[in-house]
Amino acid sequence: MSEPTESVQRILDGRSWEEFCDTLKAAGSIVLSESSPDDPFNRAEGWRYLTRLTRAAFETFVESGDAQAPEFRRTAHETIKMGMDNPDNIYQSCSINGKYVYRITGTRGTVHYLGFGTQAGNYGATGTLETTGYLEARDLAIEADGRFEIIVSSEKPRERTQEREDQNWLPMRPDSRTLVVRQTRLDREKEEPAQIQIERIDGPNQPRPVDPERLDRALIGSARFVLGCAKLFNGWADDWKKHVNTLPRFDPDTATQAGGDPNIAYYHSYWQLGPDEALVIEVTPPACDYWNFQLSNHWLESLDYRYFPIHLNNRTAKLRRDGSVQVVVAHEDPGVENWLHTCGHDRGTMCWRWIRATEHPQPRTRVVKRAELKRGR
Repeated sequence: MSEPTESVQRILDGRSWEEFCDTLKAAGSIVLSESSPDDPFNRAEGWRYLTRLTRAAFETFVESGDAQAPEFRRTAHETIKMGMDNPDNIYQSCSINGKYVYRITGTRGTVHYLGFGTQAGNYGATGTLETTGYLEARDLAIEADGRFEIIVSSEKPRERTQEREDQNWLPMRPDSRTLVVRQTRLDREKEEPAQIQIERIDGPNQPRPVDPERLDRALIGSARFVLGCAKLFNGWADDWKKHVNTLPRFDPDTATQAGGDPNIAYYHSYWQLGPDEALVIEVTPPACDYWNFQLSNHWLESLDYRYFPIHLNNRTAKLRRDGSVQVVVAHEDPGVENWLHTCGHDRGTMCWRWIRATEHPQPRTRVVKRAELKRGR
């Protein structure tokens, strides 16, 4: 019998599990770092954040990591949050291999925005999620009954260059490893999500048995993902403290490298308020396909939008007569329109998004006493 490979030996003697545990333990140093909040409330959220990242990592790398048999899953949702997740979005993703060819089939539904992207890298291995191809619903050829089909490949399908110029094609590169789907809803209750499936079409399309070498890589990838996410986004939060309670535009190249939607202009920052203070944000929205604003905690997790008003978009916000909008962030309801709840937090992160806007105005901000807002109603 041949000698076991290094990965097989690591599985046999337990080094894979030891490295996983050691790397996961190292992620705790991010929660304990000087730049992280050290009060009991925010520290508890930090430890919970690591458990959520671990759940997402297991689903991504261990349970659904076989690119031969991809399946869309939600690894960011109501109780797994990361990287300023948008409450208006349904996020779906799956593992892919840029050397394979895939087919996505489904029905469009009625969601306001539907986008498909291929990505290379990951937060654990490279610290980035570079977009290698992007396709959105308005550019899709869709049947009258809402059905559509997309070919995902590194090379343009030959059929598309001959008699099938209308064939939907989502490009990727040989190093692409993730396919992400964003479904954005203006009205969460009324809009119908797209129903989508994916399959490999140039070879086997069934999962392989557990393999020691793949499991070794999956355990390493899972732990490094947790550490990489925690380090990256804690670093962003620390950097945003330099312009607390303001909303400057986030560097577009950095956003794209982190897997941001190429159609979105992001305005990220940190907020911090005293018990009797409120943050007032004002801007006149330009012509755009969509905009929203949200509150998140220090770890860039959206606050609990299931039960509290923590975000607004161009459907839910109430505009002034002149077309401008005022958003108010406060610990308690000041009795004004467009109030957002801090959900027990005295600090955190925030984000304003413009999607396909004709211009990108920077929102104006000011901190006031909450009582002043009541008087000014």
